[in-house]
This record gives sequence, structure tokens and C-alpha cells, in this order.
Amino acid sequence: MTEAKIPLAGVIGCPVSHSKSPQLHRHWLKTHGIAGHYVPMHVEPADLAEAIRAMPKMGFVGANVTIPHKEAVMEIADKVTDRAKLIGAANTLIFREDGTILADNTDGYGFITNLHQGAPDWDPQSGPAIVLGAGGACRAVVASLIEAGVPEILLSNRTRERAEQLQKDFGNRIRVVEWLQAGNAIEEGKLIVNTTSLGMVGKPRLRVPLDGLRSDSVVTDLIYAPLKTGLLETAEEAGCTVVDGLGMLLHQAVPGFERWFGHRPEVDAATRAAVLG
Repeated sequence: MTEAKIPLAGVIGCPVSHSKSPQLHRHWLKTHGIAGHYVPMHVEPADLAEAIRAMPKMGFVGANVTIPHKEAVMEIADKVTDRAKLIGAANTLIFREDGTILADNTDGYGFITNLHQGAPDWDPQSGPAIVLGAGGACRAVVASLIEAGVPEILLSNRTRERAEQLQKDFGNRIRVVEWLQAGNAIEEGKLIVNTTSLGMVGKPRLRVPLDGLRSDSVVTDLIYAPLKTGLLETAEEAGCTVVDGLGMLLHQAVPGFERWFGHRPEVDAATRAAVLG
């Protein structure tokens, strides 16, 4: 008599001790009574390829990938999804039964699903989106907004060249706005998104003028530490609908968990509490 293998998954990073993914996935495993495990794995860049290729042999069915490995894993994987190629990074690995490794990016899915859950009345086609920042997270946000049908994205970054590169990569729905003019651009936005680290615990605050915020706008911040950033506090005072960044972290994990463990989990109040606790 042989016993079924217990599926393993985890998160790979350097460092990885800060990750909330283990709390999240362990909550779902326990909630749904699934015999599986999810572990944090600190892997140095020089060891990444060797570590990933060894994982399927140890019973791993997949893994999440965080900084600084999200670009490097695309070179290691046998297949990369179109959305991961467009974003230029992967955050989810699936070890398939035929022995191949699939790299995917679910950040855009997590962002847009969180937005719809937190602001159910938001209509993507209602007007422009203002996006602050031009890093890796921004690329996932821009890709998801274009796919959702947002007519125009006003993109502003402290380094203009990075914003212009995104404009080249994503096309004519992107309009680059000087960082010093970002406050004026906010007046046009039906959706305002902060993808920078400004406002995060231990980082400088976001200094973009916010007096142009309109009460019919939706404002969201990818930061979830603190849960309510200065941007969200100001937006709430202005009567805007605000959406915090924790939901993006939770929703981006859903597709991976479903592929690895065969059950699609819910993102609900208990899920949030498990990660914040």
C-alpha cells in the first residue's frame, strides 16, 4: 500500500523572512483541510537555478517568487506565460507533471480583482487612471488596466526615462506626466494608483499634491504597511472610495494555490485577519 504524496509549495526570496505568503497559504490549507505545506525559502541568486530545478524532486508542486528573483526565474522556466513576458517578471511557478516548469505573473490579476472587490462601482471605461511610479509592480498594474479597458493612463515617475520606457512597451494609451505635474494630473483621474514605495513604513511620505482629488474618484495604494497610508487617509477625507493594498497580495495568491492544491480559496474577512494577525 502506498500513501499519496503530500504536496509542497513555498515562497522563494532573498530575503524572505518578511513575506506574509506563508501565513496566507497556511490559513487556506487549514481552512480547507488540505494535507499540504507552504514554506519560506531563502535562496541566494547564485543558487537559484539549482534550487528551483531540485524542488520538483522533493515533492514541490510550485512556488511563489519574490524580490530579487522575479526576473531571473523567467530564464530558468521552460515556459513563460504571455502576461509574464509583457510584465517582464514572474511571481508564480508551477511544476508540471511532465517535468517542465511554467512561470506566470498573477500580480495584475490580484490588483484588478482587489480593485473590483473594494470599489465595486468602479467602471474602467469611466475615465483616465493616474498611476504613480514605473517599477515592476507598475508594469503589472498598467497591463491589467489596459486589459480592463481603461481609456488612458497618465503615468508619472520621479525618473521620467522609466515612465517613457513603459510608454514604449505598452503603447499609445500611456501618457507620461512630469513628476512635478503629478498633482495637476490627479484632477483628471477617475482612478489614482500609487505603485511607489513612498508612504511605506520606513520610507519617505508621498509628497504629490492631493488637493485635486475628486470625491467620485477611486484611490488605491499597493502598500499595505501601513494598511491605511497617508494617500488613502487624505483620499478618504476628500470623499473618495479607497482600496488598500492588502487585497492585491491576497488575490494574487489565489491562482497559484488553486493550481498547486486543487482548490480555489476565497479572499474574505477571515483571510485578511489571518494575514494581519
